[in-house]
This record gives sequence, C-alpha cells and structure tokens, in this order.
Amino acid sequence: MKLFKEFKEFAVKGNMIDIAIGVIIGAAFNKVVDVLVKEVFLPPLTYMTDGVTIENKKWVLKEAVVDNGAIVSEEIAVKYGKLLEVSIDFLIIGFTVFVIVKFMNRLKTKAQDPKNEQVKTPKEIELLDKISNQLEKQNELLLSKGKKETS
Repeated sequence: MKLFKEFKEFAVKGNMIDIAIGVIIGAAFNKVVDVLVKEVFLPPLTYMTDGVTIENKKWVLKEAVVDNGAIVSEEIAVKYGKLLEVSIDFLIIGFTVFVIVKFMNRLKTKAQDPKNEQVKTPKEIELLDKISNQLEKQNELLLSKGKKETS
C-alpha cells in the first residue's frame, strides 16, 4: 500500500509526465538525427569516397571460400563501417543537444534577469531580487551608522 501511495505522489508531482514527454521528444529527435545522418551527411561522404558507402566498410581477415558456387567457409571480417556511422550519429546528436541546451540556458538566463524588461521574470526571481536589494540597502545603512559612531 505504501508503494502505491509513493507512486501516486510521484505521478501527481508531474515527474511521470516529464519523463513521458522526454521519451516522446527523444524518439522524435532520434528519427530526425537518423534522417540527418543517412540522407544529409552520408551521401556527400559517399560521394567523396567514390561511391563506397561507409556502412559497408570492413577489414577482411579471411576471404570466403567458394566451391562451384557454394560457400564452403564464410568470410571473416571486422565490419567497422557501422561503427563509423554510429559515431557520426553520436557526434551529431551530441552537438545538437549542446546547441539546444546552450540556447535554453540563454533563454533561462534572460528570463531570470529582473532588469530585462523584454522577458517576463518569474515572481520568485522578482521577490528574491527585491529581498537582495533591501538587504544591500540595510547593509549600507548599518555600515554608515558604524562609521558615524566610531568618528
């Protein structure tokens, strides 16, 4: 019963919704990156390598043995092309996430700046700014009183 109550609190707090949104956006983002890599970046690389697709690159350790059209022993090869393709995917995803996070942090910083009048500042930030200003004024008054008393 306690476990159900904890789950209910977890779900009501919005954590499950945040996770679900993250999973949905992640799945959509994966499709975008997949198309970006396979349809935008890999064709020019294939063109530059004279038609050799990166995905099919391999290092053959032992050639296949064929006798009268029948394969006697399979080819043994290290297929590094897929690793290259996945590495390109990773770099693109990493760079894209970096750019998005950097952009979001810039927007967040602007939104939390109480002096920026272009963006509506959250009430909590405005309140904290007012408290900070009041504390600074109070410290200045106390310092000036302390200087007058010692003079």
